[in-house]
Amino acid sequence: QVQLVESGGGLVQVGGSLRLSCAASGGTVSMYAMGWFRQAPGKEREFVATINWSGGSTFYADSVSGRFTISRDSAKNTVYLQMYSLKPEDTAVYYCAVGIYSGHAGGYDYWGQGTQVTVSS
Repeated sequence: QVQLVESGGGLVQVGGSLRLSCAASGGTVSMYAMGWFRQAPGKEREFVATINWSGGSTFYADSVSGRFTISRDSAKNTVYLQMYSLKPEDTAVYYCAVGIYSGHAGGYDYWGQGTQVTVSS
């Protein structure tokens, strides 16, 4: 059973940066895509970014494209989300997930518990 643990969330001012990490344990995830999703209060969970098994392909939501960068270190079973130029609307709980290379939550089988990101204006 794959377990995912996110870290790196916190409180940051508008325009600031944060780097989220998600470490997988209990199994190798090197042959699977890894993605990031987020959920703001009162809203549905939404796709943020995904990276394929090799790290050679990435895909972003329009709302974060050009500001966020997803990467992975397969040797460490870890995926990262580097976030720049943060906006108040980026405030949400961020979840990492393992599954197929997709922008839809249904494509992912394993989920972390989430890490809170709060952007203050």
